[in-house]
Amino acid sequence: MIRRVRRLLVAVTGGVAALACALALTGTAAAQAAPKPKPAPTGVDISGERLDPPLKLRTDTSPNEVNLVIDQVRWLGTTGQLRGPAAKDLGPKYTVVVLAAAGPQRTYDLFPLAKGGPRIYRPGKQPDLSSTRAGWFFGRLNMPETLRSVGVPMPAQFDTLAGGIGGGERVLPEEALDPVQNIDTALGELQRLLLLNVGIVLVITAGLAGIALLVRRRTR
Repeated sequence: MIRRVRRLLVAVTGGVAALACALALTGTAAAQAAPKPKPAPTGVDISGERLDPPLKLRTDTSPNEVNLVIDQVRWLGTTGQLRGPAAKDLGPKYTVVVLAAAGPQRTYDLFPLAKGGPRIYRPGKQPDLSSTRAGWFFGRLNMPETLRSVGVPMPAQFDTLAGGIGGGERVLPEEALDPVQNIDTALGELQRLLLLNVGIVLVITAGLAGIALLVRRRTR
């Protein structure tokens, strides 16, 4: 009986050690996987057709307009299409430069009137010298109206910021579209789950240890 209890204690202790190692590795992986926070944008510059000089929007004077423009490009993935539409199908180009306190950070070429829907081209060379893959992306369908609303001289479109074909304000909150925040939340939940499991195993181990001591005393 005592041997069985001892074997059970050894097995439980090994499980506790394994869970503790897994928790430590998870914390290390989370620290390594969490990217450095990006500097908060301080404004955007928009240049292009009929914009001379460029349109300069700043968060201290036009926060809503800056957010509307950045919202058009903040969701882009890491890899886009290698080829975009033919030049004759792109329409007018508007270059958006996202600024931070340290200076220009990101740049994008927006084609709100492209044939087949708005398009975005992200150059491989970025102002902040970060490594980024060049690529083409489909833009939001409300891009033309968004640019017009912040001051870009464009004709009014049927789709508006409040709705319309392919447009509209986001129904989901911005936090729900932030992959970094979602990853951090998932890792936090995993750590809490592992801590709970470790606590349960420790309680079971303590109980088994008490039973083993009780059995040992009675068998003497």
